[in-house]
Amino acid sequence: MPLACPSASDASFATAVPPLTTHCSNCSLRDVCLPRGMKPSDVDGLDDLQFSRTKVKAGETLYHEGQTFRNIYAVRMGTFKSTLTLADGREQVSGFQMAGELMGLDGIADGAYASNCTALEDTEVCTIPYDQISGLAATSADLQQAVSRLMSREIVREHSLMMLLGSMNAEERLAAFLLNLSQRLKLRGYSAFEFHLRMSRAEIGSYLGMKLETVSRTFSAFLQQGILEVDKRHIRILDPMALKRVFDTRVH
Repeated sequence: MPLACPSASDASFATAVPPLTTHCSNCSLRDVCLPRGMKPSDVDGLDDLQFSRTKVKAGETLYHEGQTFRNIYAVRMGTFKSTLTLADGREQVSGFQMAGELMGLDGIADGAYASNCTALEDTEVCTIPYDQISGLAATSADLQQAVSRLMSREIVREHSLMMLLGSMNAEERLAAFLLNLSQRLKLRGYSAFEFHLRMSRAEIGSYLGMKLETVSRTFSAFLQQGILEVDKRHIRILDPMALKRVFDTRVH
């Protein structure tokens, strides 16, 4: 989905580039980003908004916790992490987003973003002014339903894995994370069994509620069991069914 470049006050940490518009109708990510069954006429309506694109370099923040909410963002390229700042100042990773996924929905309720969003590599996003998308949705019941489905899908995606993690042990948590990542990459046309992790093991641990040593130890256990081949951040799933069995142990 396309977007509009944030203003200096709206996304001061992102690198602004000359306006470069794109259209949902011809975007290579439309099947991932847009709800299935969306009418061509409604997609054309999104095209009329002429969203533009913004590049965000590795380590830069797209928006930060407490910043005034104006836009939601669709990832066109690269990977982001969402984080929360705990009372003691520590950072808690709350999610990882990749191409075709939306970010910034946590700002709708209170008018301010509830998390920080940082690029894990050089990225590009489409910036969607929320007032524009809301105004367009108000003109069409079908489009309003499509936008609601789109937002609901992202909220469910962000929370579904975390809900499963509550009572899992370390191996089950890491297996669930890797399977989830594998499925998302496959949906985007990438290999489901061999990929490079854009996040560090410390960030994975923060997300899964595991200490860094536990994450490293669990990767080593999967390596010894012949489930994975690990070379730093490069992962190759040698035995997908074995990895699934680790996860299914708790699910069933």
